[in-house]
Amino acid sequence: MITVHHLETSRSQRILWLLEELGLPYQLKVYQRDKRTRLAPPELKQIHPLGKSPVITDGQIVVAESGAIIEYLVETHATLATGELAHLAPAVGTPAHRQCRFWMHYAEGSLMNWLVMKLVFASIPKQPMPFFVRPVAKALCATVQSKLIDPNVDTALDFMEDHLATHHWFAGEHITMADFQMSFAVEAALARANPGQPRPHLQAYLQRMQARPAYQRGIAKGGPVVMSA
Repeated sequence: MITVHHLETSRSQRILWLLEELGLPYQLKVYQRDKRTRLAPPELKQIHPLGKSPVITDGQIVVAESGAIIEYLVETHATLATGELAHLAPAVGTPAHRQCRFWMHYAEGSLMNWLVMKLVFASIPKQPMPFFVRPVAKALCATVQSKLIDPNVDTALDFMEDHLATHHWFAGEHITMADFQMSFAVEAALARANPGQPRPHLQAYLQRMQARPAYQRGIAKGGPVVMSA
């Protein structure tokens, strides 16, 4: 039996979506973030030394990191998938395979770095500190966001918007592993983006994703996906 060690409002939500799409039985063990630090609880280190989520156990097998988990589930449990799920792992050498590989790496290798930085620098001025330090911290964090973080987030959003103008899913016409890997990043990016810059193709993609019954079942079991900045 697969067990998903699921941290609230975390990237492990995309693992629940994949499991629901595949119709695989699984157990869900939910962990709550520390109310002060918003970090994962120490109990997760009993599952994997890094103490991070997502992590799954499948019998004696322990798999951490979203991309590795998605690949493991598809390679181990989706080889006979049919219909639209038959393309979760595109054939090697095809354009879809190259796109799938790129977006699988881009989600965590590039995009999430900027989104995490945005969340961190937005939260610093809200932390307890001497009153005379707060204006300095607020001004410093605002400068870092406006000069460094926001331009890179905007570039990423424009890049995804242009790509989705000509692709139904991230790797092409069919849903693939890349869509599960990118799902959290897309939701986080749109939640933290400038609302004055509409991106219709990215919004349409988000709506397609959220309309899927399996996605909705995952949300019902795992809770909200992202925290706002």
